[in-house]
Amino acid sequence: MPQLISFMIIRLIVGFAIGGLTGFVVWTNGFSEAFIAEGPDRWLAQWLFIYFFASTIASGYLATALFQDDD
Repeated sequence: MPQLISFMIIRLIVGFAIGGLTGFVVWTNGFSEAFIAEGPDRWLAQWLFIYFFASTIASGYLATALFQDDD
């Protein structure tokens, strides 16, 4: 059981890192220019955008890794 837990945690962390980096690149390249808030809400919007991007990619990365695992 500890192998499964470490497998899942590692895959979630890697997927979150990939998704966070992708979300950051998408945000900084101006893809979401129409949705940029003004003032302090801008940082909250950016954080939420990156977090939601990262959590979605992490879930997909974990699901794919579990699906393709042969053990």
